[in-house]
Amino acid sequence: MPAQAGRTQVGRYKCFWEVNEGMTMKTLSRFALAAALGAALSTTALAAPPDNTVVVGLSADASTFDPAQISSRDNSNIAKHIFATLFKVNFEGEVEPYLVDDTKVSDDGLAYTFTVKEDLTCDDGEALTAEDVAYSFNRAADPANAFTGNTPGFVYTTLGFKSAEVVDDLNVQINLSAKTTLALGMMAQVFIHCKDSYEKMTLEEAAATPIGSGSYRLASWDRGSQIVLEKVKDPGTFDTIIWRIIPEASTRTAELIAGNVDIITNVAPDQVGAIDSSGSATVAKVSGTRRMQIGFNLGEGVAGMPGAEEIQDPKVRWALQYAVDVPSICTQLLGTECTRMTSLVNPPNDNPELQPVPYDPDMAEKLLDEAGYPRGENGVRFSIRLQGPRGRYLNDANVVQAIGQYLTDVGVETEVELLEWASVYSPLLRTKEMGPLFFLGQGGVTWNPLYDMSLFSTPEAATNYQSWKDPRWFEDWKLALAADTVEEARPIINRMLKLFYEEGPWLQLYFQPDFYGVSNRLDWTPRRDEEIELFAATLKQ
Repeated sequence: MPAQAGRTQVGRYKCFWEVNEGMTMKTLSRFALAAALGAALSTTALAAPPDNTVVVGLSADASTFDPAQISSRDNSNIAKHIFATLFKVNFEGEVEPYLVDDTKVSDDGLAYTFTVKEDLTCDDGEALTAEDVAYSFNRAADPANAFTGNTPGFVYTTLGFKSAEVVDDLNVQINLSAKTTLALGMMAQVFIHCKDSYEKMTLEEAAATPIGSGSYRLASWDRGSQIVLEKVKDPGTFDTIIWRIIPEASTRTAELIAGNVDIITNVAPDQVGAIDSSGSATVAKVSGTRRMQIGFNLGEGVAGMPGAEEIQDPKVRWALQYAVDVPSICTQLLGTECTRMTSLVNPPNDNPELQPVPYDPDMAEKLLDEAGYPRGENGVRFSIRLQGPRGRYLNDANVVQAIGQYLTDVGVETEVELLEWASVYSPLLRTKEMGPLFFLGQGGVTWNPLYDMSLFSTPEAATNYQSWKDPRWFEDWKLALAADTVEEARPIINRMLKLFYEEGPWLQLYFQPDFYGVSNRLDWTPRRDEEIELFAATLKQ
């Protein structure tokens, strides 16, 4: 067997952490930050937001404003200011009524009747009644529309949504195919819109010119640049919300320090000090609920590609868990310590019997040998492609490249491909053609473990990007959903999480820590679940 390559140490990985003549990426980031800051400062007088406006700097643009097609958190964060929902999840993670005055549930748990508040309107003045609520639910489920967003692809498959029907002007009944403890929390993600307005629109018009039911309306959308919302009713402190699209982390930081934006997401770890010492902004750190993973695409979308057949073997997937040094990635690339995930469920709702897989490349090599994939004469066991987005998640490009090198170190020759999120990577996810390995973060909650697990509610679920079809999981899923309480379902949940740990379709990474840059002029506290909610944000007195 040829000599093995030297083990990767994140801080010394020359493909992404060091460049020519010892110039580190940290040094380059400081130069980039200084240049971006100079440019931002030169326009401060013109660009500083007025008192009635709040500006948020995002790393990725929205892809659509059709309420049934929205699928990403960034896109949803904007949309939730345009569209109202029956329920909402508050800052503490509790589900509470929003458009609803009263809720009644049938004895079998399959029918929910909601009384909506009186005198509701959409932003074009059309009255919002039970008919519009029923229409919003049914439109997203209509197969003729072929929607693939969060509502039809995730919420409805998890709920077992069947239909919505009007009882009278203020009462609407939502019918489900199975009882679930997730019902109200899932319905909190369905954006409500007015029937008459949307029946006049084409799907293309609905994607670009939404007519909402919430506090703000879409005033303009300069794709790739900014999205402007104007207030039409309460709640909401600011008259205008501007969402600026700033893909480069150093540029977002410079714009924040210069006073041109009020909030930025995904602050790069090496820029925290610059923000905190700027005198104009600080960094708010949150222990997030987003589950970061390397997905194993087991579906037809990558059939025949190098590595696609090999990762079908759960023994290979288990071996690769040992190949990646997750704690070092966290400390070196994310600027914080974090515990490796054991499953797709956020603590404290996870299986306490499971322990994080340690970094042990020798064990990875041993298990790959035993699985029938020894190193060849060139030192390679098999080749595979790893795709990831650039600028969507915290330091994602460097994390993806580091993981690619870790896998290569144990003989899995990994080609890393970084792609733009909104126009390239997100469509690949929807069609399940990315990978065979792909880097992804999927949002989670702390109010119910079944929510986190519902990514895999059916083998065909839109959020089952990995096309994982183990029948043991899906049989137990039905049993867990049928339980009257989460406590009753706990033995089943723990059994499912053990299966996911040992044979599942994720290379487990970490719960993403979230770093927000916040202007000193703003009184705003970030949430754990990545929802950017600005209704109550105010200027400091």
